[in-house]
Amino acid sequence: MDGRLCVAEAAVPLRLVDADRQILEHLEPHLRETEPDGAAAMLALVARDSVDLDEAELAAAIRRALLVLASGGDLQRELTLDDRAVTGLAADLDAPARRAELEAALRGLRAAADELPEAATALDSLLADGDRAWRALAAALLADELTD
Repeated sequence: MDGRLCVAEAAVPLRLVDADRQILEHLEPHLRETEPDGAAAMLALVARDSVDLDEAELAAAIRRALLVLASGGDLQRELTLDDRAVTGLAADLDAPARRAELEAALRGLRAAADELPEAATALDSLLADGDRAWRALAAALLADELTD
């Protein structure tokens, strides 16, 4: 060999690394240590930007969910996908077009989750249950508001 790099002989396969893949790689160890509801919410939050939510409608729905959450006691308690505040927020924001956007975003994330077993498993679970995926997005939106 004359010192030049021959791409055909490269030992490491080249692949494009996109932002979603980088996010999933970062989340992978956290998904391993998190309860299923938390993992679902983390992944739904990654998909959130692909879901068209009117900011005024979202703000009003989150305010209502916060009131429901506050009436239940500790605002800092861990949310589950079955909490009244989460299911209420999910119902307030529900629309077939939004669900379709979420599903498409989750499918895109799943395509980027090769060799990431925790992310792949959690995404498969969300894709298998659209209602759970929608509640996961609502939980993520509410948790995001609580951390602001």
